[in-house]
Amino acid sequence: MPVNKNPTVRQRRLARTLKELRTARKVTLAQAAQQLECAESKISRIEAALSGIRLVDLRLLLDFYEVHDPAERVRLEALSREGRLRGWWDRYSETLSPTYADYIALEADASDMYCISTVLVPGLLQTEDYTRAVVRTQIENATPEQIETLTKVRQERRLVLTREAPLRTWAVISESVLKHQIGGREVMHAQLEHLIATAELPNLNLQILPEASDVHAALFGPVAILSFPDAIDTDVVYVDSLLSTLYIEEPEEVGRYTNLFRRALAESLPSTRSIALIERIAREMV
Repeated sequence: MPVNKNPTVRQRRLARTLKELRTARKVTLAQAAQQLECAESKISRIEAALSGIRLVDLRLLLDFYEVHDPAERVRLEALSREGRLRGWWDRYSETLSPTYADYIALEADASDMYCISTVLVPGLLQTEDYTRAVVRTQIENATPEQIETLTKVRQERRLVLTREAPLRTWAVISESVLKHQIGGREVMHAQLEHLIATAELPNLNLQILPEASDVHAALFGPVAILSFPDAIDTDVVYVDSLLSTLYIEEPEEVGRYTNLFRRALAESLPSTRSIALIERIAREMV
């Protein structure tokens, strides 16, 4: 089987799960290879998402790893069958970085998102003009085509909030974000009005972290924690900066970010007071 140089998020999730199942049963690579009557290198490639796995081989491994839960087997077989499938964002592959494409894939698969934004309005809550202003500033020498493509991608991402099973979202936004006039007063005013309107979605909880909160000392940039429908899927923390993106999946480290989000949420204004604050700042920008 050819080496997969660009595995999808689903392929990596399957690979990680198979490795976790093998190590949990204290099965060696050699023993797993013997079960499939193949070389150890094949198991290594499967667990590194460098190679796919046939359904017949997957079922043999699941039997060997004593995975008897029908729902779990169905889920892993679906990951195997759908692993090569790519989402709508793949048509923008020439513009999107692999890291950004991975994040969109995770976001599309997630059932819940908990995010903290300290500088900008969260991507899913941005207007087109606000996004254009952000992209134009963040990407030096960006062409008009790049700006429009990245703006379109971000707008398409927003569909997760209104799909049949919408992404449940808890967003904490620093008060200072509301006062940064990204794109100018008119663009920012429209952005604040959009926040007020979007906050009416039943699956969105929007709260503002006051400028006086000490929690800001522990915040160094935007953070998103993604949870998935299947309990076996571990939460993923996405930490973004201008020059790098970090994914965190180790339970202990994810727990630290989860605790940080809870602290920020506890320090934030209740939803009704948060919306009232946004409305007041919006009026001041008219």
